[in-house]
Amino acid sequence: MIVSIFEGREGHIQEKGASPLPLACSNESLAGAVSQRACVYSGARVVLNPLTDALHLVHGPIGCAAYTWDIRGSYTSGPRLYKNSFSTDMKELDVIFGGEKKLEKTIRELYAEHHPPAIFVYSTCIVGVIGDDLQAVCKAATEELGIPVIPVRSEGFRGNKNEGYKAACNALFQLIGSRDYAAKSPYTLNLLGEYNVAGDLWKVKPYFEELGIEVIASLTGDGRVEDIRRAHLAGLNLVQCAGSMTYLARKLEEKYGIPYRRISFFGLGDMSSALRTTAEFFGSAEMSAKAEEIIERERSRVGPEIERIRQRVKSRKAAIYMGGAAKAVSLVRAFQELGIEVVIIGTQTGDRDDYQKISYIVREGTVIIDDANPLELAELLERQDADLLVAGVKERFMAYKLGIAFCDFNHDRTSEFEGFDGMVNFAREVDVSINSPVWKLPLLRKSPLEKGVEEFSGGDDVSEPCCG
Repeated sequence: MIVSIFEGREGHIQEKGASPLPLACSNESLAGAVSQRACVYSGARVVLNPLTDALHLVHGPIGCAAYTWDIRGSYTSGPRLYKNSFSTDMKELDVIFGGEKKLEKTIRELYAEHHPPAIFVYSTCIVGVIGDDLQAVCKAATEELGIPVIPVRSEGFRGNKNEGYKAACNALFQLIGSRDYAAKSPYTLNLLGEYNVAGDLWKVKPYFEELGIEVIASLTGDGRVEDIRRAHLAGLNLVQCAGSMTYLARKLEEKYGIPYRRISFFGLGDMSSALRTTAEFFGSAEMSAKAEEIIERERSRVGPEIERIRQRVKSRKAAIYMGGAAKAVSLVRAFQELGIEVVIIGTQTGDRDDYQKISYIVREGTVIIDDANPLELAELLERQDADLLVAGVKERFMAYKLGIAFCDFNHDRTSEFEGFDGMVNFAREVDVSINSPVWKLPLLRKSPLEKGVEEFSGGDDVSEPCCG
């Protein structure tokens, strides 16, 4: 494979059919390689922030709160307190003399103004460095205010965002089991790792209700503190985002005996499989029959539009770069439904099992990459001649500069992609992106280094890129 790779990154990029060694993964990012990974605090915030009625307080400099303000495009059907980003705004003197007193004062003031049912307090890097006792402050505040004030140990230097997911799950685990509840149905479940991005939850929850299942809690999209506190009474946990919530699912199984199943709500096949898996778990013949009825009805309804778009995009080439492996795997299957070939697939936090699963479902010649940096990703996009990049907002401008269509699949998108209607929305966005007239304009597809410095410093005339 002819790709410029930093020393120490050699094992993290492989081509299916040409690389016999296991893909290197689950390692710390290479210093100086500009990893696309986020920090521990960011990982904790993306999991907890969609809890709509909780108060989220960042103990640290104001920049940390600004960095994750409204970090999830998660919609709410009620409270909007989660749309605020509160901070203790630590200054130089707080760093020197400690920030515990300031944190205590801030918690009291915020409670008096907003009266939230729970407060999550996030510790950032500087708090870990100076040694503020977050546990003690939160414990005292809980006793004083009579609500859960939960510390979220999320100092950035503890690792990558996988550690942030664990910190968030540990915080949620402190809430779970603190309320009783009489279920309305003999069939109950929690949705774990469903963040209601762009309203995704509202596209899939009605199907489970149609099956006669009560969704006790959504963790954490459009979630409420009260729902989380009674989540231990569910009969099943469906794990949508395996990277962020499998840890919590295992803890719930160990303590409360709740089984879990990994599912996905993205793509016609995966959405159908999620309904069948749920019905099969509860062992109800009536529910299984109802699930098949829903699947047949919905696939018949959206099928013609999916097929129309398939004829417009089939045989094109796509690159996938996701934070978690679960979304990446679902995207491969969705592209297969659209007749699109995946030529690059990568994640920020996938493990050995994730990449093994990916290698089973992609074609020979597909490049699999772990924890990519922009230089590697840009070179691979051109080498593999990708027509479309599906990734997060950080990669958008790289794709545009290379003259490659882009689809935002991350948590700040504004279109629902889950469920049967969500697949239609995704297919339409792929179609619009790939077949946009802008790609017919003359584009400068190669970088100055590839074309030669002389050409860019007074040599032959060079066409300007369409976007300047």
